[in-house]
Amino acid sequence: MADDSAVGEPGETDAASERPSESVTIYDVAKLAGVNPSTVSRALNRPGRVNAVTERRIRAAAESLNYQVNPMARALPTGRTSIVGLVVSDITNPVFFDVIRGAEAAATRAGYTLVLTESEESDEREYERAQRMLRMVDGLLLATPRMSDEQITALARQKPVAVVNRLIDDVLSVVPDLQHGIAEAVRHLRGLGHSRIAYVPGPTLSWMARRRGELLAQRCEWAHIDLVTLDPVAPTVVGGRSAAVAVRDSGATAVFAYNDLIAIGLMQELVETGIRIPGDISVVGFDDIFGADFTSPSLTTVKSPLREGGDHAMSALLGRVTGGEAPSGGFDLATNLVVRGSTGPAAH
Repeated sequence: MADDSAVGEPGETDAASERPSESVTIYDVAKLAGVNPSTVSRALNRPGRVNAVTERRIRAAAESLNYQVNPMARALPTGRTSIVGLVVSDITNPVFFDVIRGAEAAATRAGYTLVLTESEESDEREYERAQRMLRMVDGLLLATPRMSDEQITALARQKPVAVVNRLIDDVLSVVPDLQHGIAEAVRHLRGLGHSRIAYVPGPTLSWMARRRGELLAQRCEWAHIDLVTLDPVAPTVVGGRSAAVAVRDSGATAVFAYNDLIAIGLMQELVETGIRIPGDISVVGFDDIFGADFTSPSLTTVKSPLREGGDHAMSALLGRVTGGEAPSGGFDLATNLVVRGSTGPAAH
């Protein structure tokens, strides 16, 4: 392939090399490399469109000037920004740490940049921020979304969308196998002699909270255990503390919390009021977040494959973005019970 006409001598330098990177333009790179600006654009945005020698010279010039490709400018000729978005409901909740890490790992492997926003547990803010993010990304990953199925489907009609910890028809969904871990937890408590269990649900807008409650009810019925479902609380330590009186008054000898943060707050409040764990009541959480084993006693919990879920979902989403095949069903990601010190024999 013939080289493009030069606009300057290769290696020639000027004040551009002294400028901060944000002021360096494609014209500076073209002048230093001795090619047309259009050639620089092809070399940096669509590798392989110019000959290898010229591309190496352009990349060397760009590196020497600390030139950074603007993803929005790149999107003009290609239609892609090489950016993917992730929306979480609460960035302070440790349950999302591994989801984010898994999604980031998958995005990095594919050469994509991950941008993050949170909805602060608001379905309205979640939809508004997802809509805004769609304008700048090639695809969107929603982690335990609070918005309606119809809103998520509407987003998916605009650009590729995937969800984690939620099952939606016709939208790429990654949901762990909840039945396995919940069945292990119920068998564990039944084996310790517990015949009355309380369940503290999470947010009413959470699909996962409803699903966990449904499966727990099924397993308790099968095991001949009375299940007392209490009022929903915020999925936080404060939410767990607020449930302590209802748990105490339920007559249950064990309690299953929607997530670990609720379980930790519940344990703190119960212990501060003189209730022994697990001597008077056993506590089981869900997710096995970072810090679940820092409590005293350490928390028995159903471990969810959070990092794997984030990785699988992002990998499948990018398959859709790049035109590859991605299954529309869930992935086989098993949950399992992690037994620690917060569960023990039922008090009599």
